[in-house]
Amino acid sequence: QVHLVESGGGLVQPGGSLRLSCAASGFIFRTFYITWYRQAPGKEREPVAHIKDKEGTANYTNSVKGRFTISRDNTKNTAYLQMNSLKSEDAGVYYCRARHWSGFDYWGQGTQVTVSS
Repeated sequence: QVHLVESGGGLVQPGGSLRLSCAASGFIFRTFYITWYRQAPGKEREPVAHIKDKEGTANYTNSVKGRFTISRDNTKNTAYLQMNSLKSEDAGVYYCRARHWSGFDYWGQGTQVTVSS
C-alpha cells in the first residue's frame, strides 16, 4: 500500500525555519520525482520545489529561491524541504507529491505551516 506522509509543520515566527519531511512507502521511491506544493487559504495549490529522482537536480519557484532547499535521501525513502527566513506569505498547507514518468502519481495528506509573530 502506497503512503506519503508529511511531517514537520508547525507555528514559526517570521524569519524562522522549519524542516518538512515526506516519508514514502509502498513504491520505489528513488525512481520518482518529488515536488513540494503549498496551498494558502483561498488560493490554489502551487508547486514550491521539485527534485528529480537519482541525480537530485532541484528547481524552485522564484519566491522561495535562496530560502528553501529541497533534498532527498533515497536510502531512507524520504524527501525534505528546509525552509529558512520564513515569511507570512509562506504559510499554508504543504503537500508532497511523488510522480513517475510512467504515470504513477501520489500525494500526501499535507502538513500545516503557520508563520506568525
